[in-house]
Parts: sequence; structure tokens; C-alpha cells
Amino acid sequence: MLNSTIKYLHLSPSSDLPVLEGLRQFKAVIVVEADVHETMMWDISRWLIASGCLYALAWGKESDQWREAIDDAAQEAVNYEEVPEAKRVFVTSHEDEELEEAFWFAQHRAIHPAHDLTTTLILHLADTPRRDELEAAYHDA
Repeated sequence: MLNSTIKYLHLSPSSDLPVLEGLRQFKAVIVVEADVHETMMWDISRWLIASGCLYALAWGKESDQWREAIDDAAQEAVNYEEVPEAKRVFVTSHEDEELEEAFWFAQHRAIHPAHDLTTTLILHLADTPRRDELEAAYHDA
């Protein structure tokens, strides 16, 4: 993707959720390497939607449950009503893929029909951060 910005955020399963400053209408790749309690999964899902995430890709542990939680959070945010395409949130799960494949999909196929999403947040849910490694893998995909 040309003219794209990558942001990395590491959260442990018990982290407080920070304010996502400078992000508006963005794509998120959720890399789940730790066990996350279901209530935290829902809190993170709502937080992503409230912060402006319009395309979310879940990879790692429980990625199908993450897809469902983010999709439900997006519907909840609009009171389960129909939304115009410009406000629609797209969510995919990449449970059976290598991380590099999910990163490739994020760069080349995860396109919002109404917005040019030039910022991608790599949200890394793990006990230990791996910023350099994940950013390099994203750029190489």
C-alpha cells in the first residue's frame, strides 16, 4: 500500500486501554498471542470501533471469536441499525493462515469501499512486545 502509516501498540491481557490519538478511519490487525479474558475482548472491540477502526483483521488465538466480537461492537455502536457504506466496518478472521499471509491481506486486499485507509494499527496482544519483528514482517508481506 502506497503512502501508508504503520502504528504498533502492545497490550498485555490486563492493560488499560489508552486513547488512540491521531487515528481516524484506520485499519487494525489484531495479533493475539496471549489468552485474553472475554470481557477484555469485548472492551477492546468496542474501543477499536469507538476509536475509528473501519477494517479489522483478527489473527491468532480465538481469532473467530475476535471477529465476532468486533462485528458485534460495530453493530452495537449504531444500535443494530442499517448503516451507509461509508460507516460500515469490515471484519475478517485469519485463523488458519500464517501471520505473514494476514499481513499481506491487510496490505493488498483489505480495502474499504468508501475510504482510503492509510493508517494501519498493529494491535499486539501478548505478554511481551515484539514491535520490530512484527513491523518488519508487515513491511515484508
